[in-house]
Amino acid sequence: MGEHRQISGNGGEQAALWNGASGQAWVEHQGLLDDMFRPLEEQLIRAAGSAAAQRILDVGCGTGNTTLALARHVGDKGHCTGIDISAPMLAAARSRAQREGIHATFIHADAQEHDFAPASFDMIVSRLGVMFFSDPVRAFAHLRRAATSDATLHCVAWRSAAENPFMTTAERTAAPLLPNLPPRQPGAPGQFAFGDRERVLSILQASGWSDIEIRPTDVICTLPEPALAGYLSRLGPVGLALQDADATTRERVATIVRAAFEPYVQADTVRYTAACWTITARATAAALPNRRDPNHA
Repeated sequence: MGEHRQISGNGGEQAALWNGASGQAWVEHQGLLDDMFRPLEEQLIRAAGSAAAQRILDVGCGTGNTTLALARHVGDKGHCTGIDISAPMLAAARSRAQREGIHATFIHADAQEHDFAPASFDMIVSRLGVMFFSDPVRAFAHLRRAATSDATLHCVAWRSAAENPFMTTAERTAAPLLPNLPPRQPGAPGQFAFGDRERVLSILQASGWSDIEIRPTDVICTLPEPALAGYLSRLGPVGLALQDADATTRERVATIVRAAFEPYVQADTVRYTAACWTITARATAAALPNRRDPNHA
């Protein structure tokens, strides 16, 4: 479960997914997800303040909460841009910006392919959105070209599945009842694709970033207990698989999955540790190296 959308790669299949029911589910749970991941968003805001960034790109911005928070932070002296492949999420983001009177730009495109103006951002950020590129070296090199000289990269990505049991409890519990539940493919684009620190380091080195730091960060995330059932039944691999299940199966899955999350429930609050990497790097004036993609070695 959690934020493991595909924001790039797999072409039309992913675009169809996140411009359809899955994207709409994220829009419907926008407030819950924003509150749950607020500690990660605050980390990016602190980073923007430390870097004195003024032109910020938010990769995989979804419904725009992080983009808007950063836009509020930079104020009139700067500008924030969010990019995502999901039209429903971006519609929600634009509506929120208009409603709150915040000036930000939202681009409906693949961050791996979009024709950014060269050297147009002095900071590139992402809250759990960079693990899904089909060709991560190419993607980060593309983002590097969109960065100004001395721009900073600041991303938060999930560590391994083993370190994030909350995120896999639902699918492990529901798997016997949902034969159409897709297995996670090790090393494939997805939520835990950046679980291996050395792989992340090699990707950033090969794509031309410098001063790379990849630090483990453990963050406590919470959500209200009454919201847990809806969260489990609509989002993530289980939520997607349940769309094609019959009513009896949905009820059985809901019962056993909810019981499996009891260890995370404290009174009226669900609490878990998000085991992430805090990834930082800097763009330099040096030309991009021509290195082999470690994913295709």
